[in-house]
Amino acid sequence: MQHTDSRSLMILVAGPYRSGTGDDPDRLAANVRAMNEAALVLFRAGHLPVTGEALALPLAELAGSTTVGDPAFDEVFHPVAELLLTRCDAVLRIGGASAGADLMVSQAGIQGKAVYTDLGDVPSVRGAGR
Repeated sequence: MQHTDSRSLMILVAGPYRSGTGDDPDRLAANVRAMNEAALVLFRAGHLPVTGEALALPLAELAGSTTVGDPAFDEVFHPVAELLLTRCDAVLRIGGASAGADLMVSQAGIQGKAVYTDLGDVPSVRGAGR
């Protein structure tokens, strides 16, 4: 069901990145694509979608990461998402099992932010004077 609200939200898209992939590059890329596809739907609904991966992966590379899960990756990956969440209005949880995404949902609840588990539940702002 589509709702209409007049306020654009900054929404963190949280889903599996490494879970169930065995760190296979093609499966990691597929998970990022799934988050980006959800982000595009949110954008088209009038929101500012963000993913931790979009910010953390380039920074991890600059920090010297050469493989997923190495020390430079771990220095950046989850801390960026946690900091990003403090700036977001809501979280959209997508996909399957993911300890990291579940942590974002839990933290969002603690911070009093909206948590959505279905794109259809996110209020649309398109056509609301934008």
